[in-house]
Amino acid sequence: MIKLKRIYEKPERTDGKRILVDRLWPRGVRKEEAHIDEWLKEIAPSDELRGWYGHKVERWKEFRKMYRAELSKAPLNELVEQLRKEAKRYTVTLLFAATDSEHSNGVVLKELLEKR
Repeated sequence: MIKLKRIYEKPERTDGKRILVDRLWPRGVRKEEAHIDEWLKEIAPSDELRGWYGHKVERWKEFRKMYRAELSKAPLNELVEQLRKEAKRYTVTLLFAATDSEHSNGVVLKELLEKR
């Protein structure tokens, strides 16, 4: 099972393994209080793509396409497969910091992980 939530939301027992999928550490969150099990900053969109997107909703469709293309190449595709296998064994919660929960890299990653 794959869940998605903002890192600012309260951790819950049902979160399972909590994985931060942002390249940058979230503002205002202390590492010792983040309750994350892993930080996969490598799986986040590249700095170039993240900068271009800038969380502009009108770029969402193109961002999804470009981010999926990044995730399809080695070594990121191997990380995607590793996450997919983990999610088959236990609950994995992907954490992100974006305020727009519907247009974040976490949404794209979750869709990709659930595809197969």
